Amino acid sequence: MPYEYPQKVLFKHCDPAGIVFYPRYFEMINDCVEGFFDDVIGVPFEVLLREGGVPTADISVKFHKPSFHGDRLVLNLSPVRFTAKSFTLEIRALCADEARFTSNSTLVYVGSNGRAADWPDAISTPLKQFSEVTL
Repeated sequence: MPYEYPQKVLFKHCDPAGIVFYPRYFEMINDCVEGFFDDVIGVPFEVLLREGGVPTADISVKFHKPSFHGDRLVLNLSPVRFTAKSFTLEIRALCADEARFTSNSTLVYVGSNGRAADWPDAISTPLKQFSEVTL
């Protein structure tokens, strides 16, 4: 079962016509990932970032339909691939049952030296469990 992150489309997300300005979707994607680390992994970014980080190494987005101010989206995060140093995920944003965008991205863990490293156990164990249960 994917991780669900509700996101109401706010004024700050929109252009003057009330349509989501596409770079704001990337902020929503990051908010979903941050919520996932807090809610599912149990390591909020404010803790994780003290000793490392999880930059996005690759991302692609397919936009299906526009979203408008006031729409209530649900971003569904699902695992695609988990390795010792990376986590590839898909996020599908829906409004009711209508797809708005699909994103595929790969996160990597970097240690305090700024280089890719293996996920710490506190992160790798729940990431692996989520991946195994969901895939």
